[in-house]
Amino acid sequence: QVQLAESGGGLVQAGGSLRLSCAASGTGRTFSPYALSWFRQAPGKEHDFVAAITWTGRSEFYDDSVRGRFTISRDNVKNTIYLQMNSLKPTDTAAYYCALRPSQNGFPWYDPNGYHDWGQGTQVTVSS
Repeated sequence: QVQLAESGGGLVQAGGSLRLSCAASGTGRTFSPYALSWFRQAPGKEHDFVAAITWTGRSEFYDDSVRGRFTISRDNVKNTIYLQMNSLKPTDTAAYYCALRPSQNGFPWYDPNGYHDWGQGTQVTVSS
């Protein structure tokens, strides 16, 4: 079983920055054929795709709303991914979740149905 643990959320003013972390762990698992993504969910809304990164490749994918402001990265030694968020806006306020999926499973990166393991989330609040 895989465990995903997010951290790094908090309250920040508009224009500020935060870095989220997601540590992946699992008994007897290797993560090389898997990809990890960030989603966010505002109150009363669905999970919205933010960014994805393949585990052994160098492919990154971003939603248009965050491209140029957010950067996803990974540390394979620590089994951890990060989301550097710059130039934050009040519209970025949401609970942020990391999620795990096979790199190739027929689902588009932005579809939460393609992910089978989710973390508990970390809250990001951006004040105006």
